[in-house]
Parts: sequence; C-alpha cells; structure tokens
Amino acid sequence: MKNLKFYSLIAIVTCFFNSCATDHDDYIERPSQSILEERLDELFGSKESLILPASNDYSGIPSDAKNSITEAKVALGKFLFHETMLGENPTKPEGKDTYSCASCHHAAAGFQSGILQGIGEGGFGFGAHGEGRVKASNYVESEIDVQPIRSPSVINSAYQDVMLWNGQFGGVGTNAGTEANWTAGTPKEVNNLGFEGVETQAIAGLDVHRMVIKADFVVNTKYKELFIAAFPDVPQEECFSKLYAGLAIAAYERTVLSNEAPFQKWLNGDESAMSTDELKGALLFFDKGQCYSCHSGPGLNGMEFHALGMNDLAGENVLTVIDEATKKGRGGFTGNSNDNYKFKTPQLYNLLDVGFFGHGGSLKSVRDVISYKNNAVAENNEVPSSNLSEQFVPLNLTEDEIDLLTLFVENSLYDPNLKRYQPESLPSGNCVINADSQSSIDMGCM
Repeated sequence: MKNLKFYSLIAIVTCFFNSCATDHDDYIERPSQSILEERLDELFGSKESLILPASNDYSGIPSDAKNSITEAKVALGKFLFHETMLGENPTKPEGKDTYSCASCHHAAAGFQSGILQGIGEGGFGFGAHGEGRVKASNYVESEIDVQPIRSPSVINSAYQDVMLWNGQFGGVGTNAGTEANWTAGTPKEVNNLGFEGVETQAIAGLDVHRMVIKADFVVNTKYKELFIAAFPDVPQEECFSKLYAGLAIAAYERTVLSNEAPFQKWLNGDESAMSTDELKGALLFFDKGQCYSCHSGPGLNGMEFHALGMNDLAGENVLTVIDEATKKGRGGFTGNSNDNYKFKTPQLYNLLDVGFFGHGGSLKSVRDVISYKNNAVAENNEVPSSNLSEQFVPLNLTEDEIDLLTLFVENSLYDPNLKRYQPESLPSGNCVINADSQSSIDMGCM
C-alpha cells in the first residue's frame, strides 16, 4: 500500500512539472534543428525566406527598377569600386590616384573600414586587414577624406532601399516624403535622379570621396570595352561618366552577398553547417533575444531607424568634429525631432572582421553589443529617454545565453570567403584598394 502511494505521488509530481514546462524548456529537450525550423516558419513563413541568392543569380538579387544587374555591369563595377586611379580630385597632389571606394569598404574587414574611422585620401598604410591605416603625416585633419561616423558595410546592401546610417541616400521607398531635404548643391540632391539608395550613394559617393571618371582615362585603358559592354545602348559621350560608373558600382555592390556563411548553408539544407551551440544561439536570436524584431530578411538588416543611446565617435584618435546633424542620425536628415538620435538597422554578417560597433564605434565586440542591448541602459547622456526605441528594453538573457547568441552571430553569420569579391589586379595596373607607398608594401603591390 505504501509503495502504491509512493508511485502515485511520483506520477503526480512528474505530471505537474511536465505540464508547467515553458517553451524555453521545450527548446532544450527537443532537437534544435526542428525547433529552429518551426520557429522560422512561424516568424517568416519558411526558413527559405532568409536565403540569400547566389551572387550570379542576377534575377534573384533585389535590383533597382532603373538599373538592372548584368554580368557586364558587375564586372565593370567590381573594378571601379577598387580602382585607385579614380582618385583624381585630391586636396594634395601626393594624394592623387592613391585611394578608392574600397579604402573604407574592403573585403578584409567585412566591407567596412578596418579602423574606427575610414580614411580615403590622406590615409597611409593598410596592415593585414585594414587595421594599419593611419592619417598620413603630411596631411592635416582638414585635408583628409574622413567621415564623422563609422563606415557602414556594403554586404547585403541589395536588401536596403536607402543608404547610410541616417538613410539620406535613396530617392524612392523609405525616403518618400523627404524631398524637401534633398538640398540643392549637396550630395543629397542626387536623390532627384529617382534611384534607390545603393545607386544614389554610388553616384554621389564619387564626388564626395574625390573620385573622377575621366573620358581619356577610360578610352586609353581596358575600361573602354568594359563600359561599352555594360551599357551597350548608351552613346559613348554619355557612357564614360560618373552616372554610369555609379550604376555599375551599384550593380556590383548588390552582388556582394554573404551567401557562404554557415547559417546560409544550413538554410539551404546542410544540417551539419552549424554546431549544437550555434543552433541554440540561433534559437535565442529568433526568440528570447528578440534580435529578429529589427534584423530580418535575407540580409538580417532592417529599414527602420532606432535610437539605442549609443555614443558618437569620440576620443583622441577621432579625426574630425562630429556635427550636430550627424549626432541626430535620421533626425539630422529629416529635420523631424521624432527622428532624432535614430540610426538605421545594420546588417549582421561578418562582424568578426571588425572591432568597432554602433554608429560611433563605442562598443568593441559582438558580445559587448549583445550585453548592451540586454541591459538596455543608454550610454549617451545626450539622447533623451523619450527618443529611445520602444524595443530598447532589458532582455533578461543569462551570461550563458549571451555566449550562445554571440557564437551564432560571430560564427554562423560569417562568410569566410569575401575575397572572391575583390579583383586581384586592375585594368589600370595600379594597386587595388590603396596605392600610397605604405599600403603598396603592406599589400605586396610594388
């Protein structure tokens, strides 16, 4: 009789605890693969909706309606993006032909800058991964091409319709209604051409970063046939220009996709692509960590702007004054006080390549960012609490969960072969990325 009562008690207790198990407990007990698939189906309809297309699947990559992606455009744009001979409008003669778009957005740093502030003209050196670039000693701060905010990544930019942290580039979509802020005589005026952000930034960026497309340079190099192949229906007198160079660069940028990352392989059916701990981290990303609420779609980015109270660029190594418009982010562009201190949601692939996070680079690791969001305490006292995002709230992640989430972001979202998007040489014969004397030594281009 006593044994019967004992076993009955055990059964009741077991039933009680099983009935009170949380969803999180269920995640621990059940296979991570199937739980993750179910969660992605619940959030997005299917896991396939997060798959990045192949970089040569031009019809599958989001494109501008006015700038279709073609193999010829991509080939031209890939060269132009890395072409140092476009550096034809320097402030100092010695800076001529020493910098390119890739000076601040190169493969070795996940198509961001390898340093806190990217430097175009006036930079010196490269190092191994771009971390060795410094201000050239013969330049003063007012002469160098440096931005008052961290260089955003080009990776997966096909999944954005406006560009830059404040979203100021892009003449359609998200920027509809901001036409009054497309100030004549400034780079924002390029929005009037009616292109999406990738194209608009590529066109405007050539002037901003002191690059010039000279017809005689094009005609006397292999670039002539590359331009003609890319834009066969455009007269040559129009074709060899900033506009069409920008459109080719944009077509190339849209193909820079992190589609060889382990998470992408897993989405495509390779169940061995992620470890058990990475799968647990992915479950946290798409559930308790709430990361998916801002970072979604194939690019794991977003077209919303949020104020998270992060610091602006600061410190003795910052090479320019940070103006108020930059500090106000989206509000600095729109003029709407409700947009103040809000910045565009960035993509999350290949973050392991850099050591600066947030628009001001104030956080030094992926784990720092996750911990910052987990605690939800603003570090920038200039940002009013009323402007902070409603999604900036404590997440109650444990230290172990932060470790798992960090593992997923750093490892599972890391494409190890971004060098495939960088040419080995240029039609001009000049050095790729940078061509100052120290960079030439660092990169073996002599």
